[in-house]
Formats: sequence, C-alpha cells, structure tokens
Amino acid sequence: MSEETKETGVTVYSTSSCPWCVKAKEYLSSLGVPFQAIDVGADREAAKEVVQKTRQRGVPVVKVGERYIVGFDQDAIKSALKEAALI
Repeated sequence: MSEETKETGVTVYSTSSCPWCVKAKEYLSSLGVPFQAIDVGADREAAKEVVQKTRQRGVPVVKVGERYIVGFDQDAIKSALKEAALI
C-alpha cells in the first residue's frame, strides 16, 4: 500500500469474481482517487472485519474514511469522497 493510499483512507473490499467490484474500482480510478483493494475471498480476516462493521456479506464494500458503502452505489461513493475532500 502506498503512502498516498494510507492518507486517503479509501479501501475497496472485493472478490475476484465480482463484476460490481470491478465497476467500483474502475469508478474510483476514473475519478483519480487512489485506493487499496482487498480480496476478501483470499483474506478471511478482512472478510470478518467487513461483516462486523457492516453486518453485510455482500461485495463490493467501499470504505471512505470511517464510512462503509455496501454495493456499487455511485452517488453514495461520490458523496463520501466529497465529504472527505478527496474529489
């Protein structure tokens, strides 16, 4: 993880077989927002953490700062990025 990613605090929790996860990552990239991608299919501890925080098992989960957005919700992601002054 780059220092820049640590500073922004944007993380995408996804799986390798999830088309909506790809869309979420492409959306963040199109906005020029650096993010850390974590494959919860391969990282069980991260998967447990996301379920504890969101009470959901679905992906993608986009974390902006301390806000978790479950699913690919462009409006919610954009709103969270604006609140965090990332766009």
